[in-house]
Amino acid sequence: MTRALAMTILCTALLGCQASTVTTSASSSASASASASTSAQSGTVAKAGAPVFDSSKAWEHLRQMVAIGPRPSGSAAIKQTRAYIKAQLSGMGLKAEDQTFTGQTPNGPIEMVNLILRLPGRRTDRILFTGHYDTKLFTNEVFVGASDGASSGAFLIELARVLKDQPREFTYEFVWFDGEEAVVDWYHKLPDGSTDNTYRSKHYVKAGKQANSLTSIKAMILIDMIGDRDLKIRREQLSTKWLKDAIWGAAKRVGHGNVFLDEETEVQDDHIPFLNAGVPSVDVIDLDYTAWHTPADNLSAVSARSLQVVGDVILAAIPDIEKRIVSMK
Repeated sequence: MTRALAMTILCTALLGCQASTVTTSASSSASASASASTSAQSGTVAKAGAPVFDSSKAWEHLRQMVAIGPRPSGSAAIKQTRAYIKAQLSGMGLKAEDQTFTGQTPNGPIEMVNLILRLPGRRTDRILFTGHYDTKLFTNEVFVGASDGASSGAFLIELARVLKDQPREFTYEFVWFDGEEAVVDWYHKLPDGSTDNTYRSKHYVKAGKQANSLTSIKAMILIDMIGDRDLKIRREQLSTKWLKDAIWGAAKRVGHGNVFLDEETEVQDDHIPFLNAGVPSVDVIDLDYTAWHTPADNLSAVSARSLQVVGDVILAAIPDIEKRIVSMK
C-alpha cells in the first residue's frame, strides 16, 4: 500500500534482521508454537480471567491467507480469503456481514467487499477494530502480502475470538477492509477527484454519513502491517493524540516500549477517511519493513511473536480507551 510521507528508516538494521530469518514455512510455523509464551517471556502476566491473545491461532490464519496467494480486489483469491474469514468466524458462532461496493478504478469497475462483524455491548456507541485483507496488484511478480494484508486480516480474526465472550460496555465492530491498496498508483487521480486507494474505507465513511451513524463511533483502531520480525511501530502523526497516548502508554506498561516507539512518522492509510469525518482514529503500523511490496513479504519475513506483541498491547489499551470515551461524555 503506497502511503505519503512514510519515513523509511532503520533499513540497515532491518536488512540485517532479515538476513537471519528462517526461510521455510515449517520453520515459520515452529515460531508460532514458541510465540504462545511471548507474553510471559516479556514480563507480561495475564490476570486471572483476563482475555488472552493467542498468536499461534493468529499465525495459522496468516499462514492460510498467504497459502491462497496474491489477493487483489476483485480476484477469485480474495473471494476465497473472504470465505476463509467468514468460516473462521462462523466456527466461533459469529457472523460477518458483507458491505459491497463497486470501486471505479483506473482498471475499470471492481467489486469490493468489506466484512463487518458487530459484538453488541451495553451501549450502542462503537469502538471499531479494523484492517485490510487485500493485497496490491502486481502483474510481473508474485506478491502474497504476509505482513501487508494477511497480518491485519489474521489479527482481527483472533481479536474477535478473544473479545466475543467478554462483557462489553461498548459495542465492538470489526471491519476487514477490501480495496485499501492502489490498483495502479496511490496518487493516481480518479474522475471524481479522489485518489486510487482506500476505496472501501472511503465508502464505509460515506455510507455512515448518509445513514447519520458516524457519531456513534467513538474510536477507530486501524491495524496494518504488524507481522515484521523486527517490529517497530511509530506514532502516526495524523492519528488522534489521545488514542496514541492510550496505546503507547499500554505498550510501556506491558513491557513493549521497545516496539511501540515514541518517534513519529506520517502515513496515509484507511484511518484518513475517518479522521477527515471527525472520528477519533489511530493507525498501528510498521512501515519500516524492507519486504514491503516485494515478493520477499512472505512467511520468512514475518513472526508470530510480532502478532502477540500487538495483541497484548491492544488488549491492555482497551480499558484506557473506554475510560477516556466515558470521561468525554
